[in-house]
Amino acid sequence: MRFAQSSAVYFNYSLQYAIKDLHALGYDGIEIWGGRPHMYRHDLDGQMDEIVALLRECDMEVCNFIPAQFRYPSVLCSDNEAVRADSVAYIKDAMDNAAKVGSPAVSLCPGMTLFDHDTETGWKQLARSLAEIEQYNQDKGLQLLIEPAHRFETNLILTIDDCLRMIDELGSDSFGVLLDTGHCNVNGENFKQAIGHCKALPLHIHLDDNSGDSDAHLIPGRGNVDFAALAEALDEIDYGGFISAELGGAYIMDPTAACAETLPILREMFG
Repeated sequence: MRFAQSSAVYFNYSLQYAIKDLHALGYDGIEIWGGRPHMYRHDLDGQMDEIVALLRECDMEVCNFIPAQFRYPSVLCSDNEAVRADSVAYIKDAMDNAAKVGSPAVSLCPGMTLFDHDTETGWKQLARSLAEIEQYNQDKGLQLLIEPAHRFETNLILTIDDCLRMIDELGSDSFGVLLDTGHCNVNGENFKQAIGHCKALPLHIHLDDNSGDSDAHLIPGRGNVDFAALAEALDEIDYGGFISAELGGAYIMDPTAACAETLPILREMFG
């Protein structure tokens, strides 16, 4: 098993610093967060060669690219056509960046239909956006990983089954699942069932902990997520991808300490 960390926890540092620090700590890979200051749209175009060279120098694999999402700046399900079209354009920029740094995948969040608007319309708008993104992906070959969330972040795709319904509707093998352990815990999902349903699809794992009441993005072991059940479920499908920690805002003042604490926990949990 290989282990990565999202660069988002290095919110107060440059992306280059995050790459060097995670390499020094012993991580195998990095997930690049696509918000500022890391790799938002065209912000780092002039530094891209330097970043690619640094990744190569540190032997650091980019296992996924995470556009900044969840309400802002992207709402793929919006029934406001200006917002929806701009959101699709934003994801396309993120896909361009993902390809430049050698990421095999980009993650896609369903977004929230406004509470006073129709969720069925939101579902159709989301499907329309994802179809346009898939068309743009034809010459890139990225895995398009849909990330089920929870009631605080979406009212469209909460569970793995919701995600599979959308993938089935889209009818493209470019789409896969990004399973976030924190989201599953808030939703009360069973890891064995959820992961078993993803066996034939591209799958990527975000790992963080919480107590089931909110998506706290804690260091594993500080909440009540059943990581032993997760490890067993991944073994059953012979999962060979990355386990990628995604620590939250509680750790942005000292990300090195949090990431240093996390890696040996991951190795103990998943071997």
